Amino acid sequence: MTLDRPSLLLAALIAEAFFSYPAWLSHPVAWMGRLIAYLDERWNRGNHGRFMGVLAALILIALGGGVGLAIESIAYGWGGAIFIIVIATTGLAQRSLHDHVAAVVQPLIAGDLGGARIAVSMIVGRDTAALDASGVAAAATETLAESFCDGVVAPAFWFLILGLPGLFAFKCISTADSMIGHMDDRYRDFGWAGARTDDVMNWVPARMAGVLICIAGWGGWQVMWRDAGKHLSPNSGWPESAMAGALGVQLGGGADYDGEWIARANLGDGERPNATDLLRALTIYRRACLALWVITGALIWLR
Repeated sequence: MTLDRPSLLLAALIAEAFFSYPAWLSHPVAWMGRLIAYLDERWNRGNHGRFMGVLAALILIALGGGVGLAIESIAYGWGGAIFIIVIATTGLAQRSLHDHVAAVVQPLIAGDLGGARIAVSMIVGRDTAALDASGVAAAATETLAESFCDGVVAPAFWFLILGLPGLFAFKCISTADSMIGHMDDRYRDFGWAGARTDDVMNWVPARMAGVLICIAGWGGWQVMWRDAGKHLSPNSGWPESAMAGALGVQLGGGADYDGEWIARANLGDGERPNATDLLRALTIYRRACLALWVITGALIWLR
């Protein structure tokens, strides 16, 4: 390979931000999702759910890492480097995340609550039919902050550490966590390994994401340190509380998931966010992505 990992990562980050992934082309995450759904259907039965879930997680890591390793093994010279950059963009979500949240902002500012609910339902797991305007803004803001870790910082981190094998292994586990890493009766055992592995793989990136949001938002440190540990997730509280602090709003609080009320702690101080706050959150998100580029560029310079 002609370029080192920081150089490849910076090129992939920039390329994904400008060009994103073609909407008409089936995304690799969809392929992972079909495999996870197959394993869920065939293996999530009987009294051995925990064991079969561990086996499923190991298969996903091995498959993702193996595919990444195979691609890197045949990539030589500048052509190979460009190929790796293009492939790496499939594991990043800067542009798609921005566009999905921007699609919530537009109807929310226009006063179209129904349209805003539909748009936010595309990116959150909670029930959205009864959300008021501040509820929609809060849901979108929380998802923007959390997904900055899951969709940008964490895949970038694992690519930097292990290359394409690390990136693909992380995306497999992240997809498994989103599909089966739940605490309901069906997935409590089978999804346990995927959820715990995702927690481990996001531990460092989540804290990095929180720091980047505070830098981009010119504040939020105190709220992040105070409230990050209040979240039900060991990782999501870092970027979410950082965003709450940077915006000076209150996020978190209880929400309905599949008709079940889940009690959650409040993050931050002040009023609940509105459409203008969500627009500010997008600005902070763009700055945080740019800060990640700058840090990656600094790693190139230091080498």
